[in-house]
Amino acid sequence: MGVRTNSYFIFSLLFLFFTFNLPIISHGSDTISANQSLSGDQTLVSANGTFKLGFYNQPGNSSNYYICIVYNKVSLRTIAWIANRDKPISDKNSAVLKIMDGNLVLLNESQIIWSTYQNSAASSSVVAVLGDDGNLVVKDGFNSTQPIWQSFDFPTNTWLPGGKIAYNKRTKTHQNLTSWKNSEDPSRGLFSLSLIAETKEYVISWNGSEQYWTGGSWNGQIFTLVPEMSQNYIYNFTYVDNENESYFTYSLYNKTIISRFVMDVSGQITQQTWLETTGQWNLFWSKPREQCKVYAFCGHLGLAIRLHCPSCGNTSVANQESTDKFYEYPNMGLPNNSLSVASSSTTGCASSCLNNCNCTAYSYDNNGCSIWIGELVNLQLSPNDGTGRTLYLRLAASEFSKGKENKGIIIGAVAGSVAVVLLLGLVFIIIWKRQRRFVGKTKMEGSLIAFGYRDLQIATKNFSEKLGGGGFGSVFKGTLPDSTTIAVKKLESISQGEKQFRMEVSTIGIIQHVNLVRLQGFCSDVEGGDLFSLLDHRLEKNADEEELRRIARVACWCIQDDENHRPTMGQVVQILEGVLEVNPPRVPRSLQAFVENPEHIVFFTDLSSGQSSQPQSADHSTASIRASSTSSTMISKS
Repeated sequence: MGVRTNSYFIFSLLFLFFTFNLPIISHGSDTISANQSLSGDQTLVSANGTFKLGFYNQPGNSSNYYICIVYNKVSLRTIAWIANRDKPISDKNSAVLKIMDGNLVLLNESQIIWSTYQNSAASSSVVAVLGDDGNLVVKDGFNSTQPIWQSFDFPTNTWLPGGKIAYNKRTKTHQNLTSWKNSEDPSRGLFSLSLIAETKEYVISWNGSEQYWTGGSWNGQIFTLVPEMSQNYIYNFTYVDNENESYFTYSLYNKTIISRFVMDVSGQITQQTWLETTGQWNLFWSKPREQCKVYAFCGHLGLAIRLHCPSCGNTSVANQESTDKFYEYPNMGLPNNSLSVASSSTTGCASSCLNNCNCTAYSYDNNGCSIWIGELVNLQLSPNDGTGRTLYLRLAASEFSKGKENKGIIIGAVAGSVAVVLLLGLVFIIIWKRQRRFVGKTKMEGSLIAFGYRDLQIATKNFSEKLGGGGFGSVFKGTLPDSTTIAVKKLESISQGEKQFRMEVSTIGIIQHVNLVRLQGFCSDVEGGDLFSLLDHRLEKNADEEELRRIARVACWCIQDDENHRPTMGQVVQILEGVLEVNPPRVPRSLQAFVENPEHIVFFTDLSSGQSSQPQSADHSTASIRASSTSSTMISKS
């Protein structure tokens, strides 16, 4: 009976399989054949296990999935190639990658999202194979050596060993290495690397038009403007030039090294090798070396912001009261797209710019007069090598103050600064004297101790003896280590009565009376770690965690003790937009106390006077009131 049951069960499985033609990718397979497909969590793995292909999303963006080739032997997930970089799918379980009509096709609910789009006579024998070099090859049968299509011909942002960046002579098209839009969005960005076949050099362009870096011509061994290639170099470059195409390809002398070239979202081409010991990609070099050399890195105007709209129609520079004026920027690398104007003097060049309502700047030197219409992009300071020129930026007349006004402003600013310094010095002396009295008071009374929430739990026996309740919390009886009887007020919830609680602490700290308790202090517990606590509670934690992390990190970088470690405003904007990565910041001195004593922070009042140290702007979760001569009370908030 058992044999018949098992036979029936096996027969049922076979029937279901052949009825519904289930697609099966065997575990660890590197091939998709005509009767197979890939979906959901299924993957292809290259023969030696170096690369893997499947559906992946970017961390922080779980709604978009892509067919990707990733490094399988790298612990940090790194994408080497993406098929549908501009057309993500929302559900990897409803999408399928399969061979259809001789092409490799990505379908989402029967809609073609991506395809190899090759005209192939073969259909049933076509297979797609993931190679050990990271190349996904579509070919006619397992034994075919001529690919119908391969991913190496369509790179995204990564140039792998064995791949190429080519110029097709027949179609007159460039094979570009194109950056991601930002660190979370792999769609096509603004920066691309391409080959100039005539000079055998690589160039980086912005928006497909503005070339802002070149590697120099190929001299048979290195690119002339990349001297790093001759220093401990690990690559073997080869240049191929035939009737169909021109391209460079490269290989590794040491096959065990995992390396790649990346057109980064920063606008720089980077050479990286994987270091398993650190679990990170190690940067060998990047070009352009200076980030500010990237075209439009600083955005509109680059170095200046026009605060007011310029006036129009004033054609003479003689009218000093109402005419727009020019701010001088010496030693500048001038932006492109200038217009040459016939003029024999600086004054005439300035008038030509003022006569055009859309003129934003001009420059005049031995080369004549040049003006710029519209936005100024890619302004840069030049090195002190004599190549810089002076740019005159057009500003509204209202942005320039009269000399006397400037003098008055300077005198007022200096006087105000001196007054502020004197005031701060006086405040410091007062605080210092009070601290000395506070220390003496601590030694005499022996009970001015910094309490954390855990201490209050012990003092009140875990808030077990309730004395009563207030408008936003309950009061419990407690005993300090020196046998002083106290009362502890505790909020019922973190969101209840915070404003009223802080007001009460502040009021009691300021008002001193024989029948009123006095404030001793309050403490805070291809919760560490809760970022949402930084949000306004009205947002109800409706925010992206990765965006919050970037904001917190850049905020900490902006208050670094060394101003050289602080980012520029251009970098801040790009970090917040996700264009630039930001590393975990160093802890500034202003935050050292929070790090050194992470469990609680205590703020004390001066018991010998009728004033108190005011609560800080942070959310304080515990406050304590020392007993007076008529009542003994301690207040705390959990």
